[in-house]
Amino acid sequence: MTTFQKEGILKDGTRVVLRPMTQEDRDKLIDFFRRVEEADLMFLRDDVRDPEIINNWVNNIDYRRVFPLLAEVDGKIVGDATLHMRKVGWKRHLGNVRVVVAKEYQNKGLATLLINELVELAGEFGLEKLVAELYLQNPAAIAVFKKAGFSAKAVFEDLVKDHAGRKGDLLVMVCDVHGR
Repeated sequence: MTTFQKEGILKDGTRVVLRPMTQEDRDKLIDFFRRVEEADLMFLRDDVRDPEIINNWVNNIDYRRVFPLLAEVDGKIVGDATLHMRKVGWKRHLGNVRVVVAKEYQNKGLATLLINELVELAGEFGLEKLVAELYLQNPAAIAVFKKAGFSAKAVFEDLVKDHAGRKGDLLVMVCDVHGR
């Protein structure tokens, strides 16, 4: 699985390479997350600007637990998508999807390309459904997930807070891996 690599073409003709994260990606990941806008960091579960977080990721890769898919242009990371899986329990047939795209590559089809690849990989991993949690006040992200075959399943009002402490609604979207 780690040797897998694909090439895609964005709306503007830019060629992008999709491949799994490896231990050698530490410095590229640190650079990538330093370039991610502050507003986009709000949606992440870890402080990705902390090099120790990145060290932990690259030193503890387990593709059967978390499959980290990177997008590169000219050797520079421009997108990071992860498929989170469980090996046991009542949610072992579900995967959670998270996507971060550098500002200069947003609205070019990169997020859709990454999500579509994760859906394809989810089928190979034997997953049945994918779940994405989105900020309801982010219509662009919602549109990307809809385009990739996800549909809205639940809204939880006032469940999330931004950096300033303002409350927002959380949207849960689900994709049927085999029905897509």
